[in-house]
Amino acid sequence: MKATVSWEPSEHDLGFVGKMDSGETLHLDGNGKDLSPMQAVLLSVGACSSVDVVEIMRKARQGLESCECELSAQRADEPPRVFTHIHAHYVVTGTNVNEKHLARAVALSTEKYCSVMLMLNQNVDIRTSYEIKP
Repeated sequence: MKATVSWEPSEHDLGFVGKMDSGETLHLDGNGKDLSPMQAVLLSVGACSSVDVVEIMRKARQGLESCECELSAQRADEPPRVFTHIHAHYVVTGTNVNEKHLARAVALSTEKYCSVMLMLNQNVDIRTSYEIKP
C-alpha cells in the first residue's frame, strides 16, 4: 500500500489531499475546512470496527438491517494532543438479532480484527458498548 499527501496552499493554508496509489482521495485540513487528521482517525476507528461487526453478524446469519458506531473521544490537553480515551457504541437494528452474537462480534472486532483499534490500544483507553433496536 502506498499513498501521497500533498499540501494544497489556499486561504486556509493547511489543506492537504491524500491520494492512494489506487486512486482514492481524501481531503484533510488543519484549519477546519475539511476533516482534521484526528477526526479522520476517529472515523477510521468506527468504520474499521463496524466492517468487522457487520461481517461477523452476517456470518452468524443475524437479521442485521443497520449498524451505526457512535464515537466519542478525549484528547490530551497538551501537545501532542493524542487520543487518551475512545468510546465506541454500536447501535444495530434488525430482526431477531441475538445479543450474544452482537457481544461476540464487538469483542472479536476490538480484540482481534480491527487493525485501527489494535494500532491504538497500546496508548488509548478504548471502550465499547452496544444496543439492539427493533
